[in-house]
This record gives sequence, structure tokens and C-alpha cells, in this order.
Amino acid sequence: MDSAPGSVAREYLPFLLEGAWTTLTIVLSAIVCASLLGYLLALARLSRFAVLRTFAATYVWFFRGLPLMLSLFFFYYTQPFGLTFDAFTAGLIAMSLNSASFFSEIIRAGLSAVDRGHLEAAESIGMNPLQKFRRVTLPEALRLMTPPYINNCVIMLKESAQVSVITVPDLMLQGQKAYNATYNVTETLGVVAVLYMAMTSLLMGLQVIVERRTGRKMGAAASKRMTLGTPA
Repeated sequence: MDSAPGSVAREYLPFLLEGAWTTLTIVLSAIVCASLLGYLLALARLSRFAVLRTFAATYVWFFRGLPLMLSLFFFYYTQPFGLTFDAFTAGLIAMSLNSASFFSEIIRAGLSAVDRGHLEAAESIGMNPLQKFRRVTLPEALRLMTPPYINNCVIMLKESAQVSVITVPDLMLQGQKAYNATYNVTETLGVVAVLYMAMTSLLMGLQVIVERRTGRKMGAAASKRMTLGTPA
């Protein structure tokens, strides 16, 4: 029999918030790990060394075609390379490896799209490689990468619900436990949906903020180049 209306929100909200915190923890950790690995893979794809390009391209091809669920099962159940991972660690590794393949393509595309004229202008006024990267390459690449990057983070957040199948106590698993206890599936899933929407909205809000900031910086940099007489 269903519990009284509003009982889930009153009694199980702290329980669901614990799950939401676990979801945020594993997703943000996976974003950091996947971004670092994705950056290295992107550099390998752009390398002049064929071995690095081949390795990175193979990695991207493999993990982009591999379902996240399969990766979760592999790292949690098979004890790869003789290692045993708890549910959280297995979920983090699987999400990081899978998402790195997508981040690497986003980063590679962003770095490749930087205007060569702007790089040449930076060299002509005496910028060293670090200054050129920090003042020209990074701002322009960030402007191009931000929308697909944040979109991929939102996808990661939603797909993180799959870690519940290997018993990570995330928001989805806590929601399942709550409606098993209350038999109030509709209200429980409604609260879970609201929490997921709140988290994805935070990420999308971050996208707007970053796009505005990078847009202002790009406009200021373009004005400065025009003032110096360098190509915009």
C-alpha cells in the first residue's frame, strides 16, 4: 500500500540527499580524471609521433564504442589484472576511462581550431610558448570547447545512475531503496528527478558563466590586438 502523500519528501529527503552527494562526488571525480586523461590523449592525437597518434586513436575508438555498463561490470566483477575494486572505485575508473575518450576529441578539436594567424601574431610580438598557450591558445580553445564539454559533463551526470547496478549508493540506488520501503514509486521518483534536475541545472548554469567570461576575454583580447596593429 502506498504511503501518505508527501511522506517521501518529509522522511527520505536526507537519505536521498546522501545519494545525491555520492552522485556528485563520483561524477566530479570522474570529470577531473577524464579531463586530465583526455588532455593527454588529445596531445597524443596531435603529436608528430605516429606511435602516439595510433595509441590515442585506438583508445578513443575502443572506449567510444564500449557501453558504460560493460565497463562497470568489468572493473567490479572480473578483478582485472588481479586487482579487486570496491563499487565506488570501480565506478570511478569505468566512468573516467569511458569519458576520457569523448573529452579527448573535444579538447583536440578545440586546440586544432585555434586561429593560426593569432598564434603567428603572438610569436611576432615575442611571446614564449607558455605565454602563447596561456594568452592565445587556451582562451580561444576554451571558448570553442565549453559548450560540448559541459554537455558531456551533463551526460556523465545522467549516465552515472548506471553505477547503482554495482551497488554504489548513488541517488538512483537510494531512490530505489526508498520506494521499496514506502511503495510510493511515483513520489520517490519525482523527488529523485528534481534532485537530478537541480544538479544538471548547476552544470548548465556553469556553462553560461564560463561562456560569458571567455566571450568577454576574447573581446578584450581582440580589441588589444587591433590597438597593437596585429591581426584579429
